[in-house]
Amino acid sequence: MRVLGLMSGTSHDGIDTAIVDWTPAGGVLTGTILATGERPYPDGLRARIVAALPPGEVGMGEVCALDTLIGQEFAEAARTAGPADLICSHGQTLFHWVSGGGVLGTLQLGQPAWIAERTGLPVVSDLRVRDVAAGGNGAPLVSYLDLLMLNGLGGRAGALNLGGIANLTVAGAAIAYDTGPACALIDAAAPPYDEDGVLGAAGKIDERLLAELLAEPYYALEPPKTTGKELFTASYVKETQLSRADLVATLTALTAETVAAEIRRHALDTVVVSGGGVRNPTLMGMLRERTAARLVLSDELGVPADAKEAIAFSLFGWLTAHGLPATVPSCTGAVGARVLGTITPGSGPLVLPEPLAEAPVAIRFL
Repeated sequence: MRVLGLMSGTSHDGIDTAIVDWTPAGGVLTGTILATGERPYPDGLRARIVAALPPGEVGMGEVCALDTLIGQEFAEAARTAGPADLICSHGQTLFHWVSGGGVLGTLQLGQPAWIAERTGLPVVSDLRVRDVAAGGNGAPLVSYLDLLMLNGLGGRAGALNLGGIANLTVAGAAIAYDTGPACALIDAAAPPYDEDGVLGAAGKIDERLLAELLAEPYYALEPPKTTGKELFTASYVKETQLSRADLVATLTALTAETVAAEIRRHALDTVVVSGGGVRNPTLMGMLRERTAARLVLSDELGVPADAKEAIAFSLFGWLTAHGLPATVPSCTGAVGARVLGTITPGSGPLVLPEPLAEAPVAIRFL
């Protein structure tokens, strides 16, 4: 089954796409990656998304407009991605309702009816909320793919995604959680992003400010836990007298130190890294300075670093279509594993494959 995964993360810069042909056999799920790509958001829409993020306040009219406009952009990304049998769309997270140490709700916009109407294909969407309803954090969902991908690596292995927010999955312990910001604060200080880590490399780390930022209570919370731009808002970068280069260098060091601290905590010796942050050599260099773990790009395991989350959502679509759960309760904090999402039919009758009795225990990519 060819499943198109659509993903836009906490960097909200565009829509990542991945078409994967999934074939199960003997407990091993083989994914043949047929195509990957990215569709940037139009500047005007991206500005409206940014304005709607916390601490911004918008009315229901703007929420309705964003749901439609984002849905139309996802629909166009799907239409031009290539042939598929099913689409799985993450949408765009606008709010993750965290209170009292738990997640009470989550909101992803991007109306799937636009995708189904434009492509004629059924669409799995709204995946995170089922895990939240089961008492989970709704994140990091990618831990399901991570644990399959890490299976067989040996040693103490982990998977790290450096998107807007950084998340870490630890094999063996089977836990996963958001460590804190990855590129979110760096991007806010050097919009749209610090290309090639140039500003971070040119600046000097302000140790006093870094110490203040490291005192954020979130870092001391025990997993499972999740965070987002509701906590790490742009206000982090506005109240400072530092030069922009020094601020970017300090925020890059914040990401490196908070991630490295968790790698050291679990004594990991191999970490598979993905996400846009791998393209920032300054961030990767600071991370290597702070940990003895071997950092391996997910590309070496057959998963393009820039498309890993879109590939994960392709996997989730395949799992949902076959009646299989796509969550790991020890990673999200839910009371049990759940089949994720809702399904919007395409242009014809909704026909799903026969449910599978057993989930895959290993994964490989071609």
